[in-house]
Amino acid sequence: MAMNCSRSLRSLILTKEAIGIVGQRTFAAGAKAKKSGKGGGAGDAPKASSLSKEIKSTTVFCGNILKEGTDPKILADSEYPDWLGHLLDKKPALSELRRKNIETLPYDDLKRLVKLDNRARIKENNSVKAKH
Repeated sequence: MAMNCSRSLRSLILTKEAIGIVGQRTFAAGAKAKKSGKGGGAGDAPKASSLSKEIKSTTVFCGNILKEGTDPKILADSEYPDWLGHLLDKKPALSELRRKNIETLPYDDLKRLVKLDNRARIKENNSVKAKH
């Protein structure tokens, strides 16, 4: 009986080792390349761009989504529509909108207040329901 248990333990240990070896994560580059000490080597440094500064400042790289064609050129600010400059403007937070008088809010801010307030109420209701 003891002999039978030791055989099963031995096979179990070998099976776990085999699973550990098979399940071990390796990388192709790391398996072939030898590492010399800690840290990255000279090959890990980012490569310097071969593009000139003039091309970098006048072209949107990876802006072309078509197979044929070229990357779009950066135009002067006057060439773009007015609304494009307002996309990056900061919008007021819910707490700031609640402090203002509702009757004097512009339509866009009022619409944002309603949306954010509804979202906050839904989150609050969900958290109350989750606790019960």
